[in-house]
Amino acid sequence: MEISLQNIGRRFNRDWIFKGVDYQFEQGNSYAVLGPNGSGKSTLVQIIAASLSPSEGTITHQYKGKKVEAEEVFRLLSFASPYLELLEDFSLSELIDFHFGFKQFVPGFDKHQVIELLGFQNYRNRLIKNYSSGMKQRVKLALAVCSDAPLLLLDEPTANLDHQGVDWYLSLIERFAANRLTIICSNQEHEYSFCKQQLNIVDYKRV
Repeated sequence: MEISLQNIGRRFNRDWIFKGVDYQFEQGNSYAVLGPNGSGKSTLVQIIAASLSPSEGTITHQYKGKKVEAEEVFRLLSFASPYLELLEDFSLSELIDFHFGFKQFVPGFDKHQVIELLGFQNYRNRLIKNYSSGMKQRVKLALAVCSDAPLLLLDEPTANLDHQGVDWYLSLIERFAANRLTIICSNQEHEYSFCKQQLNIVDYKRV
């Protein structure tokens, strides 16, 4: 997966959130989108995911040398964020079945192994609405990394996680991010310290 941003800008009413973003994301590399809270990191990630259109500029997605139309990008990405809602009236087992009705498992994985990866064997039949915030965040991350997609987008991935959860997240990245295009949206260094490239949204603020 390759993504090219050319003079990308986004505004809210008359105020520009950012302007003039020229950047290239390439398969097999990890990138951090940085900036303080409210700076527009999540907005840029939504543009990258083709769920939001830029106010100016052009974004191009390519996969295996072929252009991917904006309405088809969702098929090639997996995503996790604190604001992503889960179906809370489902049990974990039901949620995994539902999610992987739309996505393929990464090779060698199935529902049992996702539950085992989470360490939630004793909670597989508990409704998601009865999970703690940290447990829900683990589920979001596990669904994302266990989906067979070339683009992995993680927005504030360790929100609601304790120290043990952060270590678990880092082990996921080490195990599942190889050979993908991985983009981490964050202002916490422990979430993106492994990223080889960094894009700071503050550099694209209109003065």
